Amino acid sequence: MLQNAAAGFAMPALAGLLSEQAVAGSPVGLPRVAPKIKRVIFLFMYGGPSSIDTFDHKPQLDRDHGKPLPFDKPRVQFRGTKNLFGSPWKFRQYGESGSAVSELFPHVAQHVDKLTFVHSLHGSNAAHGGALLKIHTGSDTFVRPSMGAWISYGLSTENSNLPAFVTIDPTLNHGGVQNYGGSFLPAQHQGVRIHGQAATINDLQASAPAALQRRKLDLLQSLNQLQFSDVGPTAGLDARIRTFELAFRMQRQAPEALDLSQESKESHQLYGTDDKATSAFGRQCLLARRLAERGVRFIQCTHREGESITWDDHSNLVKHHPKLAHAVDKPIAGLLTDLHQRGLLEDTLVMWGGEFGRTPTAEGNDGRDHNPHGFTWWLAGGGLKPGFHFGATDEYGYYAVQDRVHIHDLHATLLHLMGLDHERLTYRYNGRDFRLTDVHGRVVSEILA
Repeated sequence: MLQNAAAGFAMPALAGLLSEQAVAGSPVGLPRVAPKIKRVIFLFMYGGPSSIDTFDHKPQLDRDHGKPLPFDKPRVQFRGTKNLFGSPWKFRQYGESGSAVSELFPHVAQHVDKLTFVHSLHGSNAAHGGALLKIHTGSDTFVRPSMGAWISYGLSTENSNLPAFVTIDPTLNHGGVQNYGGSFLPAQHQGVRIHGQAATINDLQASAPAALQRRKLDLLQSLNQLQFSDVGPTAGLDARIRTFELAFRMQRQAPEALDLSQESKESHQLYGTDDKATSAFGRQCLLARRLAERGVRFIQCTHREGESITWDDHSNLVKHHPKLAHAVDKPIAGLLTDLHQRGLLEDTLVMWGGEFGRTPTAEGNDGRDHNPHGFTWWLAGGGLKPGFHFGATDEYGYYAVQDRVHIHDLHATLLHLMGLDHERLTYRYNGRDFRLTDVHGRVVSEILA
């Protein structure tokens, strides 16, 4: 009866009568496994950074620079490449784990003993659009809910005044809003898009007194009651009610959460927000930490230097990759340091990676083509083996050849760490049960602590 009431779950009085999980519209009684983490921070490097120039050292590639690739290239290639192209950057071993990291990432290299490297990730699409959708939604061909939306649906929110899923400065190219959308899930689970610039925080300030806004919402609820009485409750209308209510509640807490002026000078220095070269992504990482400690479940930070300069270096690799790496290296290291010092890294998962890697063969004289066949991501946080390397690509870094991890496996492992069984987290739509991993995926238990 309460579910079908005029106000849905949105009215505060009704919210007080129901569990927080039910208020957020998540499936009550969903089968769970023991959670290792409470939240995810996804550091997405838009365009596809080169694994073999960052975290997947290939000495054989350097030795055979300029020679033909001694085995077949993929049957389907995005553009086409020439001979082998050794990394222009030197690698060093760091930490007790002896993990090899390129000189492009000197700050992140200091944290290798906190990181879990997956060197054998592989996907199914060599184009940016399909690859981004595959990473974010599990499908490169159909409109499906994003992984943040699935987590919101499965776990609800820890803070009713903030959304469960926030995406900071996402790209609107190559899949656009689908990469953080909710698709057929109730609309309140889609990602809330915010900007990383402080000026837009003012957009969240109330334009009218709270009492007046409350009266407007109450009037809206009474109109909704009329529609309910005529046609009955609808999922779409209920989702819109929840969205209005969340927007109203966000005015209390979101401006404070996004106000970086509250942070100390030392904190800004740690994240690099005081340096023009690192300030943009430093702000994103600092915002991510503030949202994480306030109960947001899934936070995504997207890095690009404008829509035209991304990690997609088909040419000018030597010019662009150092600039791109420098822009994120200190902010990421600052985030890892800060989470660790605050005790948040124990129940947070930090994920770093792009939609694919790059080829070990050269495109032109100074570039690398798309490579979804074998690339590296690293993870850090609760429930994982720190300073651990899993899987491997071939001696040149082209194909994942050992302990291969598909994107569906990555998603299954992410949900497992959050306490969700990827085979049971389903939503029935158009007569079929759907899930993030579709009919695939296994939990990569080898990387679990």
